[in-house]
Amino acid sequence: MALCGAVYGWFSVEASARLMQEEHWQEGPFADAASQPSITILKPLHGDEPGLFGNLESFLLQEYNGTVQIVFGVASADDPAVATVEALRLAYPDRDIHCEINAAQHGRNPKVSNLINMHQSTRGDIVVLADSDIRVAPTYLSVIVRALARPGTGAVSCLYRGKSTGHFWSKLSMLGIDAHFLPNSAFAIAHRLATPCFGSTIALRRDTLVRIDGFEALADQLADDYALGTAVRALGLAVTFPPMLVDHVCSESDFRTLWSHDLRWARTIRAVNPAGYAGSFLTNPVPLGFIGMLLSGFAMHGIAITLAVTLSRILAIRRLRGIFSLSPASATLLVLRDLLSFAVFIWSYSSRQVEWRGASLDVGQHGALQETTRASKTRYRAP
Repeated sequence: MALCGAVYGWFSVEASARLMQEEHWQEGPFADAASQPSITILKPLHGDEPGLFGNLESFLLQEYNGTVQIVFGVASADDPAVATVEALRLAYPDRDIHCEINAAQHGRNPKVSNLINMHQSTRGDIVVLADSDIRVAPTYLSVIVRALARPGTGAVSCLYRGKSTGHFWSKLSMLGIDAHFLPNSAFAIAHRLATPCFGSTIALRRDTLVRIDGFEALADQLADDYALGTAVRALGLAVTFPPMLVDHVCSESDFRTLWSHDLRWARTIRAVNPAGYAGSFLTNPVPLGFIGMLLSGFAMHGIAITLAVTLSRILAIRRLRGIFSLSPASATLLVLRDLLSFAVFIWSYSSRQVEWRGASLDVGQHGALQETTRASKTRYRAP
C-alpha cells in the first residue's frame, strides 16, 4: 500500500503540471474599461488574525480598470476586524469600500449569515467571494473574469497554496495544504474524479446567484463553498479552475488550533465525498511505510520500502514546489506533517462533530450542519 501511495504521488505531480499548463487564459489586456464588467468582492470577517491587513489590501491593489466594490461584513461594531477595515479606508480613500454591520442570523452557518447580510449592498455584475485568510496577485480579478467569460462557465474557483506566518505550527499547516490538499485536488480535477469548489475564490455572475436561490440556499451547510458549486453545476454550468493559485495565509500558533482546523476540514470532506475521502487512505505512503516496517518486525524489506517511499515523497514534493512556486520546507517537517495528516484521517472517523468559532456542531449527510447531540452543547454565535 505504501508503494501504491508513492506511485500515486507521482501521478498527482504530473496531473498538477498538466493542469497548470493546460491552457493560456491571459491573452493580453482588455480593450478598454467598458469591456470589464463591474465586480463586487464580498469579504466576511470575524475578529483579527495575523496578516489580515495585507490579505485584504491585496484585493484593493488589482490591475483591473472596471468598477470594483468591496463589501466587508461583521456581526458587531465591536469586532476587531472593523479597525482593519477603517485602516484600509484611510490608506485607500479612493476605493469603494463598504462595511456591513449586521447581527441577523440565517441558519446555522455564521459565514453564510454574514454573506446574506452583505449581499443587500452588492452592486456589481460579478460577485466574488474569498475568505479573509486569502492573499492574491494584482492580476487576480482579470484572470477570473476571463475564465468566467468562457462559454458554459457558471462559476470560477481557485486552487491555493499555503503561506506560513513563521510559527512552527503554521509551517505544519502550510505543508498540509502544499503536500496534501494541493496535489490531491489537482489530481482529482485533472482526472474529473471530483467536483470541488473552494472558499479561496468563488466568482459568479449576479444573475447566476439569483438562479440558485442566493446564499439562503446554503444557510445550513458547513461546506457552503462545495454546496454553491453543486448548485451551479445543477444549472448545467461548469465550475472552472484557471491555472492561477492564490495564497492561504496559515496563522496557527499552537497544536490545538491546528488539530481542530485540520479535523474540521477532514470531517467536512468526509461528509460531502465519503468514497473519495476513504480512498485518500492510500495517499499516505510515509505513514503506511512506517506501519509496514513495524509489522514486519523491522525486516530489511520493510526498512527498504519505508526509506524508498520517504525519498520518493520528498522528491515529489520538491517537484511540486517548482510547479506551484511553493515555500520551501525541510524533509523532517514533511515527514512530521505526513504522520499528522494520517492521524487526522484516522481520528476523523471517531465522530461527526466539528469545533468552529466557539461552537460544537455535528456534520450530517452531505455536509448539513446539525446542533451537537452532547448534553453540554453550545449554540452558534454570530461570526
